[in-house]
Amino acid sequence: MRFTYYNATMILILINAAVFVLAYFIVPTLFSYLAMTPALVILRNWWFQVFTYMFMHGSFWHLLFNMLGLFFFGVQVERRIGSNEFLLFYLLSGVVAGLFSLLVYWLTGAYAVSLVGASGAVFAVLLAFATYYPTARILLFGIVPIRAPVLVIGYAVLEIVSMFSRNRGNVAHLTHLAGFAIAYLYLVARLRINPVRVFLDSRRY
Repeated sequence: MRFTYYNATMILILINAAVFVLAYFIVPTLFSYLAMTPALVILRNWWFQVFTYMFMHGSFWHLLFNMLGLFFFGVQVERRIGSNEFLLFYLLSGVVAGLFSLLVYWLTGAYAVSLVGASGAVFAVLLAFATYYPTARILLFGIVPIRAPVLVIGYAVLEIVSMFSRNRGNVAHLTHLAGFAIAYLYLVARLRINPVRVFLDSRRY
């Protein structure tokens, strides 16, 4: 595949921002149409929601934090693998994470829950960043420097613990973990790079 670069990360950020403005200030009914609701997907065959949910966000802060993560990590990953590959990786991760969440919600009777946000895809991008740049240091809370692989592992543990906590709130921890899992499979099967092996090797540096 020919390597091309056209700043797909910024295009995704602009689309997310535009959808947020449209849904919250111009067409309020768009939220229920774009969010992924199991009952609508299964009973009305609104399967497009498995794709559109990742472009809809629950609040300005939800949008901001996801887009900051996409910007900081996505730009670097896109430059490493090319824009076409990055778009495929990002969108596929988001869709499969949505499908997995849909399955779990349906089997557990959460038919009316509304899933929104790019978090599953962003978590996938974070794993890809840590895999390609294992020695990169990220300032946690803007203060504490932490290596990218450590951040990924820390997030994974936190998501697992939070998923079984009584105070889970409205955070889709399952979707976040699915993003990590899908990214791992994609990196190994398609891009021929094993995050676990990279993380273990990076400890020597």
